[in-house]
Amino acid sequence: MRPPFAIAALLAAGAALSLSVQSAPPAKPQMQEVLDAHASLKPKPITELSAPEARKQPSPADGVKALLKKKGMSTAPEAVGKVENRTIDGPAGNKIPVRIYWPKGDGPFAVVLYIHGGGWVIADLDTYDASPRALANAANAVVVSTHYRQGPEHRFPAAHDDTFAAYQWVLKNGKSLKGNTERVAVVGESAGGNMALAVALQARDKKVQLPAGLVLVYPVASYDFETPSYKENADAKPLNRDMMKWFIKNYMKSPDDAKNPLLTPATNAELKGMPPTTIITAQIDPLRSEGQALAEKMKAAGVKVESKTYDGVTHEFFGMAAVVDEAKDAQQFAAAGLKRAFGN
Repeated sequence: MRPPFAIAALLAAGAALSLSVQSAPPAKPQMQEVLDAHASLKPKPITELSAPEARKQPSPADGVKALLKKKGMSTAPEAVGKVENRTIDGPAGNKIPVRIYWPKGDGPFAVVLYIHGGGWVIADLDTYDASPRALANAANAVVVSTHYRQGPEHRFPAAHDDTFAAYQWVLKNGKSLKGNTERVAVVGESAGGNMALAVALQARDKKVQLPAGLVLVYPVASYDFETPSYKENADAKPLNRDMMKWFIKNYMKSPDDAKNPLLTPATNAELKGMPPTTIITAQIDPLRSEGQALAEKMKAAGVKVESKTYDGVTHEFFGMAAVVDEAKDAQQFAAAGLKRAFGN
């Protein structure tokens, strides 16, 4: 038998270990249903795949559709006034696919450039179709959703260059879209949130018209994998720490790219002069801490910032309003920020 002091020491060590181990908080029931539906599609871990293989895996948006089918609900996308697919000229002689969403009515409307997520490597306009539809209706704006070149075939700054080119195209062509080019904002999710802020930084530095406002939804904003949210959500779904490292490995040319303020604005960008910004983060998301840090840094630089963290939901929740109530609230929060920026 162990002496009493040895047992006490073991218990103390076990208690200390349990306190040091961090895990993701539980998802709310609606969010968990989506995670379960996505898991039922048996997606392979993208960290074990090539980029082309990863692009073929079921997405969280596919999980939403699977859940809607299971519940006997319609999988039809949210109706808007009109949708049109086009291509525009890219900065490297490439063609950039865009999808334009009009709200109902005659306009002229405010205009939103929407930049989808996917870690600069995966996803496309179809994967992120729900968010621009919701924003077109909620903000009563023409939404131009843009694709971009992706890594590893096209590394940094290819995606950033394409999205800035798309922004300039919107400024030049917005009137032909029944838009008011004096009221143009930029919205992005995840890596798209990173590029939305990069658009504004480039516009400021290149003396191009600044966006009227920004909405950054769980943006990639730094290069620190030891933040509180990275530790809590190291194994979270649908995004975890190893996946973020995989994305960065497939987009950056070298670790030195992490010093570029366009990639790491929370640590390396001068943010003075940025337009009014709305930042949305999710509790169960490795990117939560850097989104919150970005909000504080922008406020310190004199930028008007409204920010909100949604508890019990994960990365990618924003476009899930069909089945997750927090997504409905987040979309309205984003739309309110856009309307303030537009002067409505």
